[in-house]
Amino acid sequence: MLRFVVRAVVTLFVLLPRIAAAEPITLKLSFFSSNLSMSYLAAVKPFVDAVNAEAKGILEIKVYFSGALGKDIAQQPQLVLDGAFDIAFVVPGYTPAQFPDNTVIELPGLFHNMRDGTLVYTQLIALNALRGYNDFVVIGAYVTDPETIHGKVAINSIDDLKGKRIRVNNQSETVAFQKLGAIPVPVPINQISEAISSNKIDAAAVALTPLSDYGIKRVATHHYFLGINGAPLALLMSRKSFEALPNAAQEIIRRHSGEWAAKRFIEAYSISDQTVLEMLKSDPQRTIVNPSQRDQEIAHSAFTAIIAEWEASSARNRELLTLVKAELAKLHTGD
Repeated sequence: MLRFVVRAVVTLFVLLPRIAAAEPITLKLSFFSSNLSMSYLAAVKPFVDAVNAEAKGILEIKVYFSGALGKDIAQQPQLVLDGAFDIAFVVPGYTPAQFPDNTVIELPGLFHNMRDGTLVYTQLIALNALRGYNDFVVIGAYVTDPETIHGKVAINSIDDLKGKRIRVNNQSETVAFQKLGAIPVPVPINQISEAISSNKIDAAAVALTPLSDYGIKRVATHHYFLGINGAPLALLMSRKSFEALPNAAQEIIRRHSGEWAAKRFIEAYSISDQTVLEMLKSDPQRTIVNPSQRDQEIAHSAFTAIIAEWEASSARNRELLTLVKAELAKLHTGD
């Protein structure tokens, strides 16, 4: 018995240095753009920095930029599920079949600003109200300010949209531009600049910050500020990868997800949007047009009809819209 105890103690002392020197678990995070883009700085970097600092020695997240782990933005959610990497920044609007309930976040005219959209989207995820997310842990759910219209041809009124080829982000935006007489053309965010330059499209519906992040402002000098709908974005982790982590690591990730992530995105992205807007206004080579009262009324009528048609198409849609309106009412209580 004594020999057994001695042998066990000796074995423990031999293994201790190896245990102490064990490498932290590494998670791969795929990001389709550069480390200078505001999507990274507002949504990804705060999470990665906070987790890596708190989980030092237990867990490390390594970010792969510019599509190093996969160039096709639309493939990012499936690649997470396939185990190509553990976490990805995704654009759910590019894969509507995978996230069918996201339409309620994309409805034109429903959210008037980034704060409302982001906080409601975050709450819907917390309530497990949206299909398509069960195999993911949603670290962050974000929505940009309503996208406006930017191109190299002048658009001075809503009438000028008729027959114009406009880049769209998602199916709801497609319906909105069809209603306004434009020709919607789906184009990934990182291909807009080339599409405008090569005359594949006349203009793009896009939020302010991407104008700078993706070089769109270099080729788009006409800006028509008719808000359509915000673009949902998400930072998703494979649930399989998450559940394989030690409990301590899981808790650290949870602490820096959800509302924590939403708050930091809203703060950083809002500042960036304002900076880009001021830059556009200060450039005399640009044409900036705000929609007239008539234009706003026409757009409001079109958007109201789209929402009503979508709501009436199924009981589930009615339930989702009722839930969203209830969450919006909570946000605005006391405003």
